[in-house]
Amino acid sequence: MTVGIVGLGLIGGSLARAYHDAGWRVLAHNHSASVTAFAEMAGAVDAPLTPENLPECDLLLLAVYPQASIDYLEANAERINQNAIVIDCCGTKRDICAVGFRLAEEHGFLFVGGHPMAGTHFSGFKYSRATLFKGAPMVLVPPVFDDMQLIDRVCKLLAPPAFGQFSVTTAEKHDEMIAFTSQLAHVVSNAYVKSPTAAAHKGFSAGSYKDLTRVAWLNPEMWTELFLENKDNLTREIDTLISELQQYRDAMAADDRETLCRLLDEGKKRKEEVG
Repeated sequence: MTVGIVGLGLIGGSLARAYHDAGWRVLAHNHSASVTAFAEMAGAVDAPLTPENLPECDLLLLAVYPQASIDYLEANAERINQNAIVIDCCGTKRDICAVGFRLAEEHGFLFVGGHPMAGTHFSGFKYSRATLFKGAPMVLVPPVFDDMQLIDRVCKLLAPPAFGQFSVTTAEKHDEMIAFTSQLAHVVSNAYVKSPTAAAHKGFSAGSYKDLTRVAWLNPEMWTELFLENKDNLTREIDTLISELQQYRDAMAADDRETLCRLLDEGKKRKEEVG
């Protein structure tokens, strides 16, 4: 079996290592040829992915930013094997799925949206590892929601990374959920650490500070693209958070012990409910 991987950063590099370790032939393309060459020397990639050998791929994984994934598909759709499945790994789904589903229908291959829910605050091939996705969730956005044969085929093709579970949803629902579970957390973390007090935190901070600031260290270019593509959902989540924070602030400003205690208790119970 042959897998083509577009992008050899943390995600693409880890996928390349996982598939190569599983005995697949791995072809890869990266905007920097030196990274591809390094991945070959590291034993994660067998050869560069080119327009000429693209038709040999049984599976094509797009591990680059959403617009770069769209650009690659539009430039190469006619070369993709009609028996192949193409899966993207982008953090938003509506734009890439709209293009992917259309091009797949026009050219005869299958496209499935995907979002591997794993990563670190480090980026680049040098931080990749074959076990990055072991036990992690994988979200799938198929063209037909209830095509169980397609889902089964996709899950088998995605066996080498050893995902822990698969969730099937729509592009719209994915982007709505990811605005809360991932994007809002990155915005809050990034904004929180901008407090002037942060400069003197050492000696006064422990687990709470580390937990809340972990994802402040992010890739600005990538997250800017993801935030803007999902701005309707993300701005709604930010507005909700601002509204909730205002209630806490107002209660403290008014020395309203009863209301503050109620708000805190509501949050505690909500965490118990949702896990």
